[in-house]
Amino acid sequence: MLLFIVREATMTNLPFGFDRPEDSPGFLLWQTTITWQRLVKKALEPYDISHPQFVIMALLLWFKEQSYDTTQVLIITWSKLDKMTVSQSLKKLAAQGFVDRVEHKSDTRAKSVTLTEQGKALICKLVPLVEAVDAHFFSTISSSEQQDLIKILRKLGGSETHE
Repeated sequence: MLLFIVREATMTNLPFGFDRPEDSPGFLLWQTTITWQRLVKKALEPYDISHPQFVIMALLLWFKEQSYDTTQVLIITWSKLDKMTVSQSLKKLAAQGFVDRVEHKSDTRAKSVTLTEQGKALICKLVPLVEAVDAHFFSTISSSEQQDLIKILRKLGGSETHE
């Protein structure tokens, strides 16, 4: 009984808004994200591509299909990666021959970024691998729950679409 009283006294003095870590949505989101990222990283490791590099290349492929004028700022806006991560990733991808960066046609301060043929071939190989990781990871929840999760994540991430 004394242990219970001491534990209760200690718990009430803690600054947490939750009784247990698993009751915190932020902590659960962090745990889930770390687990998912670890699986994606493992799938990408044999190709010497980081997760941010994968995201950038996948966006470049999608941007090309949509005829977007792709700049580093556009990549930052869509990926929500920080400026330094995008810059370093693009430098490495360019050194590996996966992307080209050339002076922008109308904005001399910007660079246009495109996939090379080698980059396109690689990302077309990697997207199905990462999608398989996603399919396996999210298979523990129903399709309906997945759609609900997408809506929640869009709302939390500030990219909620208006339907």
